[in-house]
Amino acid sequence: MKKLINDPATVIHDALSGLAAAHPELRVDLDNRLVFRAEPARQGKVALLSGGGSGHEPLHSGFVGRGMLDVACAGEVFTSPVPDQILAATAAADTGAGVLHVVKNYTGDVMNFEMAAELAAAETGTEVVSVIVDDDVAVRDSTYTAGRRGVGGTVLVEKIAGAAAEQGRALADVAAVARAVNERTRSMGMALTSCTVPAAGKPTFELGAGEMEIGIGIHGEPGRHRAPLAPAKEVAAMLVEPILADRPVGKGGPVICFVNGMGGTPLLELYIVYGEVARILAAHGIEIVRSLVGPYITSLEMAGCSVTLTEVDDELLTLWDAPVRTPALRWGA
Repeated sequence: MKKLINDPATVIHDALSGLAAAHPELRVDLDNRLVFRAEPARQGKVALLSGGGSGHEPLHSGFVGRGMLDVACAGEVFTSPVPDQILAATAAADTGAGVLHVVKNYTGDVMNFEMAAELAAAETGTEVVSVIVDDDVAVRDSTYTAGRRGVGGTVLVEKIAGAAAEQGRALADVAAVARAVNERTRSMGMALTSCTVPAAGKPTFELGAGEMEIGIGIHGEPGRHRAPLAPAKEVAAMLVEPILADRPVGKGGPVICFVNGMGGTPLLELYIVYGEVARILAAHGIEIVRSLVGPYITSLEMAGCSVTLTEVDDELLTLWDAPVRTPALRWGA
């Protein structure tokens, strides 16, 4: 195993310490593994909280800041944060308007966030609403979850719901926006290599030199099937066509197209894939109105990519365009 780490046992602590040193606009609680905005949100603003296993950076800690999350909880690599972490984050983030939990649909995440929400209501009276992200079309059920997995769509949900919260909307309205984004979003991913969890010290699965895995999850779990290595245009079709078959996007509005890198794929290749995805969508008469290309929800050093399509109306597009200022995503004033 070759990794730029000190010790597998201190990976999360060391990474969060580095994040704090690099970004003074964030406040990091190393004991509870929480990342906050250094400048607290105004009183009466709905707080957005998300989190999950580490190893997917910049998700979630890199999306803490104005226009997105108020706090992120970091679990061990590919392991959900525990309820006590989430409870501490919820209590600290609440400014009196309630807290929205954005939860990827994995069994551990759902269970621990549910428990924390119940504890918050009982112990502090904090109103918590949870929105489950389940955009992956590759599988209906897996070892990690009942139903679809939450993958690239999480970035879209956090950004658009974060903008709604920044506008001062009520908790029910912010949750409705988050649910609308999730319902309009579908994703599909693939891998050229596995990843290596530091504590394990070996790849999660093996791929031959001429093989690729289609339909992978973000924890290194295998996908729908293994296929011979193919050109980017064929890979793009393998990712886009199942999305369009699952939800015929583009019938009621244009789309945001997000081509995500899994951690080990250079931007050169991601832009090649994006070009092929755009060509396929144009052939289907689907208009891309915004794009996002880059490694925003990763699986350690896995080589591969995913495609996420979100159908948007004027309201959701305006919220996507609203200013955002986080370590990993920033535009506008």
